[in-house]
Amino acid sequence: MTAATTAYDAALASLSLVLGPRLALQALAETGSTNTVLLERSRREVQPQLLVAERQSAGRGRLGRDWWSAPGDSLTFSLAWPCEGWPLEGLSLAVGVALASAIEPEGVRLRLKWPNDLWLDGRKLGGVLIETAASAGGAPRAVVIGIGLNLRAPQASDERPLDTPAAGAVELDPRWTAPLLLTAVVPALVELLERWRGLDAALLADYARRDALAGRRVAGGRLEGVAEGISAAGLLRLRDEHGVLHELRAGEARLREVSS
Repeated sequence: MTAATTAYDAALASLSLVLGPRLALQALAETGSTNTVLLERSRREVQPQLLVAERQSAGRGRLGRDWWSAPGDSLTFSLAWPCEGWPLEGLSLAVGVALASAIEPEGVRLRLKWPNDLWLDGRKLGGVLIETAASAGGAPRAVVIGIGLNLRAPQASDERPLDTPAAGAVELDPRWTAPLLLTAVVPALVELLERWRGLDAALLADYARRDALAGRRVAGGRLEGVAEGISAAGLLRLRDEHGVLHELRAGEARLREVSS
């Protein structure tokens, strides 16, 4: 752990008791991006490790978007894990299932929006960013999973415009704090990564129960149609107006919901 005092010290001590030596733990008061730090470390040495920051000054979201974080109002951390030989397709979906199940086991309000967002009552509560560190031969040797979760919904301003409506975990339970949320979700993520061999029937069923897009009309690039869940490979199934079923890969197009 870092020698400097942070709001997460007690949470890391608790996680250390639960996880033992399986995961190296560190907390920082501020850093540019926890994903960037762990990617650089993983290029030198691959080991399971967690880095949490009270504030990220250069946090990143999917498609290069900024992720705004403020101390106490959000939880931002990254996990690095060895991944040689792993199937990485669908991992962001499985991470979303693990997060949602740890935060709201009942699955009443917290939903998953393909490919990597958590939504509460139609508003974004958090997101997942997955990147890989490659070996000299170019194959992925470590996966770095960045997590950003709002405790309280950020407010839009001229300096910080929001492209989607936001939500916070305290709307589910006012007792949530960032350190408490960390101790809830990290063991679930470690359990997932230790047994990860790709999407299986159980994970697909868990995702389907929380699928925020199922039955909704959405558009991705030039395609428009009704979302019909995800495939065994983690692709979004979209049926167009002619009845043709298409499968979208994450990163191919930015989704938007279409009014019927």
